Amino acid sequence: MAAANTIEQPSSPRIPNQEKNSNSSMLLLKLMSKRRTWVCLFVSVYTILLSLSWNLLKSVLSWYELESSNSSSSGWPALYASVLLGVSFGVLSMVAALAVAVPATLVTWITVLVLLTFCGKPRKTLVLEGKKLTAEITGSVVKVLIKEGNIVAAVCAVLGYFALVGRHNEGGEVVDL
Repeated sequence: MAAANTIEQPSSPRIPNQEKNSNSSMLLLKLMSKRRTWVCLFVSVYTILLSLSWNLLKSVLSWYELESSNSSSSGWPALYASVLLGVSFGVLSMVAALAVAVPATLVTWITVLVLLTFCGKPRKTLVLEGKKLTAEITGSVVKVLIKEGNIVAAVCAVLGYFALVGRHNEGGEVVDL
């Protein structure tokens, strides 16, 4: 009798593309949940950034060598090269800090929202608090990133200028500004 009372639900036909999409999305979710995946992604991004910065450094130094050999002992090529190096390394440091700040910011944001939920906040209030929290965290992260990027850019520009001028002076030429 129990078999007669059960109503058989019609099963929806599976489309092969849906199965492929669900399998690939499940594989992607499983892969991204592994710590090793994030470590490999982190290391590969830093490797790419380091390679790009090294190539930029070599091209700026070759441009500086060309300009300093062509011009009459002017300090302007050293100034231009040091500013370019400072800006590029400032941007590079901001990107590197952003790669570390995003996961930390997400953990902070989730922790605060969970704590607000445990305090018994209603959903509407929780959504409003979440929006405010997102704006505050994003604003503070951007401010810190810009400040640190500017500091790194200024330090690299000053050190780069003195390194280029000192390198130029070792060649026996006098640099006048």
